[in-house]
Amino acid sequence: MNTDLPIRRVVHPTERIVTGRVVRLLEGYPREVRVGQPVLVAVLTAAGLTGLLMLLVRALLSGGRRGARRSFKELKKGPEFLVTPVRLRDGADRLLEVELHGHLPQSALHPADHVQLTLRPQRDPELPPRIERIVNLTTGQLLTPRTATLWSHLGPPLLLQAALGALLLVGIASCSVLR
Repeated sequence: MNTDLPIRRVVHPTERIVTGRVVRLLEGYPREVRVGQPVLVAVLTAAGLTGLLMLLVRALLSGGRRGARRSFKELKKGPEFLVTPVRLRDGADRLLEVELHGHLPQSALHPADHVQLTLRPQRDPELPPRIERIVNLTTGQLLTPRTATLWSHLGPPLLLQAALGALLLVGIASCSVLR
């Protein structure tokens, strides 16, 4: 075996903006967004208050049915998003690895594209930085990957119900203080 060949180590860049050529898009894998239990409990409590009020109104008006609701365990699990490791070579001929969180159009990024990446370090220092923004200098596209968030996971109906529940709690509290 020839040991004279130089071994190129993959490094994690520390700069905020990196310019280079895409070498390879590795196979993506799912990662889960963590959902904080205090936030979830507060949202579900406020939504539950409104839900009880709505259930009472439905029962009085029509004996109405209740729609399917996601369990606490399902909401706590959190949404998953796609993580795609990206390798690129910068101007100093270093092989860099960064992570792309979320989805991009399939034609947006190809090997050999000249790109400028805006990076953000992740909470875990062992992980490579994640891409915030991509300027594909080859095609002239500006790309921003989007991932699922806690708020998109909980959904507009539950958040609206929680907001109404919070308003109801504030109204009850202000009435009891004024007495």
